[in-house]
Amino acid sequence: MLFGTGAWAEDNTQDLAKKLSNPIASLISVPFQSNYDSGYGPNDGQKAYVNVQPVIPFTLNDDWNLISRTIVPIAWQHDIAGPSGDQFGLGDISESLFFAPSKPTASGIIWGVGPVFLLPTATDELLGGRKWGAGPTAVVLKQFDGWTVGMLANHIWSFAGDSDRSDINSSFLQPFVSYTTKDAWTFTLNTESTYNWEAHQWSVPVNFQVSKLVVIDKQPISLTAGVRYWAESPDGGPDGFGFRTAITLLFPKK
Repeated sequence: MLFGTGAWAEDNTQDLAKKLSNPIASLISVPFQSNYDSGYGPNDGQKAYVNVQPVIPFTLNDDWNLISRTIVPIAWQHDIAGPSGDQFGLGDISESLFFAPSKPTASGIIWGVGPVFLLPTATDELLGGRKWGAGPTAVVLKQFDGWTVGMLANHIWSFAGDSDRSDINSSFLQPFVSYTTKDAWTFTLNTESTYNWEAHQWSVPVNFQVSKLVVIDKQPISLTAGVRYWAESPDGGPDGFGFRTAITLLFPKK
């Protein structure tokens, strides 16, 4: 496993910030991402949640890495489905595993493919789908002159779980573009679009965020703030503007 010491020189912050824009970089990171959205259902419901998203790379051999990306959602929501009251707890966990070449291609393309799994870990029926799911995932990107341009995608089908709940047949598309300055500011524009093939509905939040990488007592940390606009959402879904903040702990190799 590529495990870091937490020490990082100040003059390497730009390179480290650029690695953060690469979803399958050989870098241990632990983001704590806070989100807020409103406009759910007829009662204008609200949802606030924190995604804990550890990314851990493993070296398989000289040519290949395995990157584990986990999303653990912890949510609070109010009147999310009409007058449904408050819920707080753990949502459904997703786990993606990317097999990726250790070096970019001759043209500078970075890519990875593998499986994604959905685990029915929600502590309340309104916080998750109560279904086991799995499918393929892939990412492709290129980095040049401070820019990062790419796409992350997956598709999940449910295969077991509560028979009274709707099946999951869902595609996720995340095109992204970011620019990192020499003083480690990163500006990112992306969408995190989902298409529900069962309901034939899109969810399309457009996100813009700004991040700054800082070093505190030799520990590199990325601080993020951003806004999103729901260009499309399913019936009863969020609308208008939402917000995101994040703090990411980084553990680069020495």
